[in-house]
Amino acid sequence: MEAYTLIRSRRRTLALEITKDCKLLVRAPLRCSEETIRAFVARNESWIARSTDKVRKRAVEAGPLPTEEELAALKALARAVLPGKVAQYAAVMGLSPTGIKITSAQKRYGSCSAKNSLCFSCYLMRSPDAAIDAVVVHELAHIRHKNHGPQFYALVERYLPDYRARKKLLK
Repeated sequence: MEAYTLIRSRRRTLALEITKDCKLLVRAPLRCSEETIRAFVARNESWIARSTDKVRKRAVEAGPLPTEEELAALKALARAVLPGKVAQYAAVMGLSPTGIKITSAQKRYGSCSAKNSLCFSCYLMRSPDAAIDAVVVHELAHIRHKNHGPQFYALVERYLPDYRARKKLLK
């Protein structure tokens, strides 16, 4: 059986998570028995193996973390490129964000706050230009639609008909 770290909380269900360093986390309700947890892990061994392999492959593809200088260069490039792209698409789409922020977030390329402020990861600059445009339009569309419903995707695809193909360039 796979070794794991157990995290108990006031949740209602059991859940598995593979961390970046390929460790298994099991999240469980406070009163869940050890026997139930072990059985859950055993039942999901194939998922654990597949997911661990995916995490390892992603780590190899991503390569080493950038140095401070490389990170500063990515942020500078993002500050030079993204405001122009946001302004261009915002004008075309008839939307106006309240602000733009550049971060070094590693799990998501962009976000839109409830107050319509856009946030982009500097790591987005490692992607092709077409993919960067897709993220910009995606986040701008959240100004009008705060979800990922059909109207949201209709708005995105109105301005980028090939959005799905562009999004695949991010992976």
